[in-house]
Amino acid sequence: MNLKEVSQKAKELMMPQCRMCPECNGVACRGEVPGMGGKGTGSSFMNNYSELKKITLNMRSIHDVKEPDTSAEFFGVRMPIPVFPAPVTGVAINMGNKMTEREYITGLIEGSRNSGIIPMVGDSAFKSFIEENIAALKEKKVRGIVFIKPWDNSELLSRIELAMESDPIAIGVDIDSCGLDTLKMHGHRVDPKTLEDLKEIKAALKVPFIIKGIMTPCEALLAIQAGADAIVVSNHGGRVLDSTPATCSVLSTIAEVAKGKAVIFVDGGVRSGVDVFKMLALGADGVLIGRPFAQYAIGGGAEGVSLYADKLRSELRGAMLLTGSKDIGSIEESSINY
Repeated sequence: MNLKEVSQKAKELMMPQCRMCPECNGVACRGEVPGMGGKGTGSSFMNNYSELKKITLNMRSIHDVKEPDTSAEFFGVRMPIPVFPAPVTGVAINMGNKMTEREYITGLIEGSRNSGIIPMVGDSAFKSFIEENIAALKEKKVRGIVFIKPWDNSELLSRIELAMESDPIAIGVDIDSCGLDTLKMHGHRVDPKTLEDLKEIKAALKVPFIIKGIMTPCEALLAIQAGADAIVVSNHGGRVLDSTPATCSVLSTIAEVAKGKAVIFVDGGVRSGVDVFKMLALGADGVLIGRPFAQYAIGGGAEGVSLYADKLRSELRGAMLLTGSKDIGSIEESSINY
């Protein structure tokens, strides 16, 4: 099996909700939520992709770097690349409904384990989805990171108890999901979180706390004040609010205030190992990738996920070699133009 074959199979299984476009840029699927597109005009999704593509690398080939080290450590776990499959759920709602949620997430979890990366699993309008995700982690004996929607705190804390059954590495809340139409369509109310709400969640946790959905330096500082061990710079793949800037466009200013105070993750429009390099150069510690990992999990199961992870590592290594970056910590803003 190769990635071309995986892509073709994914297209068969995900149509009409995902066309597996040669360039996954949000244009063909704009406004398709539910589905794989961006909200409204789709500009937030499209911005993520197009603005990241505008960034270029400064090639260097006079240096002593021969074998770049692409590995990184998060929460005591060393991974071969600083990349995570983002928490994407909803096969029936968003991804063609031609396989079960359990089949999809099992492939994602197994492929992540086989590639040495930490899987992230998510929550949904249907509680059965997070229950399936937790059950799959337990069945495969894989420690992952569990993200929970910003329900009212009583329900959220109940789902944290459920998540803890899988011995998670960390637990996150994707606070930007308060703008997710698929939740509202099924009668579920989710609201923005107050600082006190977030502090209550932090106090209940015995594992690192991740707050996902940060798009300004001010919000980054509030998340840190709430006790976040990590933040995710994210506009939810452009699916919750139209006309937001690209995540890569706000990342460096957020990193200026958050670096060293919390682990900085980012997602949005990342498709290749070169894109990963760009995000690291802008100040991220690690990178989440959503749509591609979901597509390859559906098209190829565990093998599809591993093939994509291998591709990312090879591309990241190549970018590091030709910029003189000996390890992840050596990737600097001076390595890119933006």
